[in-house]
Amino acid sequence: MVKILSIDPFALICTEPSGATKSFPSIASSLGGRSLCRRLTTQPNTQHPESLKRQQRQTPTQHESPPYKGQSFDEVVELRKQYLTPNVTSYYKKPLLIHKGSGSQLFDQDKSYLDMFGGIVTVSVGHCHPKVNAALEEQLRTLWHTTNIYMHPKLHQYAEKLVAKMPGDLKNVYFVNSGSEANDLAMMIARLYTGNHDIISFRNAYHGASPYTMGLTAHSTWRYPLPGLNSGILHAMNPDPYTGIWGGKQCRDSPVQTTRSCDCQEGQCKATDMYYDQLEQLFKYSLPRGKVAGMFAESIQGVGGTVQYTKGYIKRAAELVRANGGLFISDEVQSGFGRTGEHYWGFEAHDIVPDIVTMAKGIGNGFPMGAVVTSRKVAEVLCQALHFNTFGGNPLACAVGMAVLDVIDEEELQKNSLDVGTYMLKGLERLRDKHDVIGDVRGKGLMIGVELVADKETRQHLSAPHFVDIWEMCKDMGVLFGRGGLNANVLRIKPPMCVNRTDADYALAVIDYCCDQYMKKQKRGSRR
Repeated sequence: MVKILSIDPFALICTEPSGATKSFPSIASSLGGRSLCRRLTTQPNTQHPESLKRQQRQTPTQHESPPYKGQSFDEVVELRKQYLTPNVTSYYKKPLLIHKGSGSQLFDQDKSYLDMFGGIVTVSVGHCHPKVNAALEEQLRTLWHTTNIYMHPKLHQYAEKLVAKMPGDLKNVYFVNSGSEANDLAMMIARLYTGNHDIISFRNAYHGASPYTMGLTAHSTWRYPLPGLNSGILHAMNPDPYTGIWGGKQCRDSPVQTTRSCDCQEGQCKATDMYYDQLEQLFKYSLPRGKVAGMFAESIQGVGGTVQYTKGYIKRAAELVRANGGLFISDEVQSGFGRTGEHYWGFEAHDIVPDIVTMAKGIGNGFPMGAVVTSRKVAEVLCQALHFNTFGGNPLACAVGMAVLDVIDEEELQKNSLDVGTYMLKGLERLRDKHDVIGDVRGKGLMIGVELVADKETRQHLSAPHFVDIWEMCKDMGVLFGRGGLNANVLRIKPPMCVNRTDADYALAVIDYCCDQYMKKQKRGSRR
């Protein structure tokens, strides 16, 4: 008989009564025959392989879904239809009704799921982390809200703690509520400071959906036909080594390279030279000479499908922007706080210190907050008029933010992101070589993308109905992935940073199985 060593949702150890470790059958021979100990209670709609069936029978019930006492699924669906705006859509053909989270787990009415998307790259240290919960509970007993017209200690303590993580003279912070709001403010600061108007972002970038940041966002699917949206905003060619015009197997900073052929030598990226030439052309033909307000770049593109740039491009771009009077703004909304593994901030991998850094999402582990960090010299431009954010620096938010920083350090989650992320990337690389439907695997740490294709040679994206077949199957087997890319054909893997190799093994095995089932289905269809 198997017993649970601990009921801690972060624990993943099972023992026999004798104290010996219990080994469960492997569920993916392609992953080296490792035994897994996943506590999933989900009842999938798809047919499981025998090894998964055996694992389910032998799996302890630690992660059975806790009792749900709310409204029924059908009642919630009706309320959603009646009261929410019709543009609010849900993942999956039958949406999940999530009512509880713990660590890397999410629970609906009667199933548990491994969350490999982290609430859209927002849950950084784990759902309902006990230390973060305790910090919030302690603060709400004393003070919920005052705003910055008064002083309260948490705001100042958190500001000191946060900017201590920043390099150079990035030592002044302005707190906001979201990533869109942070990028809004960064745009305004850049224009005020430089006296210039034009701002550059990349094609395929996502920097928010507010009327101001929507111009920065270069995805037609996220843009409304509003006048003035592109006022002063230009989109540079995206230096993407997989689907871009140039690039190949030597061109990106990732444990896994694209299989695309490449003439680049070690330490030299020819693709960067060509993409940089295109950026220079933008300055030459589309901007006032020597006058640009700034350039925005995600360190790794998130919504765009975990796209990485060619090596050295960002550093050269930042130098060009500054030479033309502009500021370089790094959007760390998704790539910050240790997620990329090697560094605390994604921009560090590009060997730059930006003029402005924007952040949100993982900053609060799901609590609505964001921040803009810059130098005192740049920040002083906001003194030209009054600028105020009612909820920025709220005591509750600051208490949560400090606890998140502590947990990242105490539990070495940056190191865990590097370890588990690299482990998963190498496993995905093996799956890419095995399955024709996986065209590319990329990313760093726990910011990973898996691009599904209809044709590996042409890199033709997998169409939506076919992608959904695989994606839904993964959900039915108890693993939740995000979806991204301009063509919505990229599995976005950005879990809470507390996931471990056992979680990674299970996620890899599910992708392996679902891709295999999809390919078998395609072959049966072609024979007909």
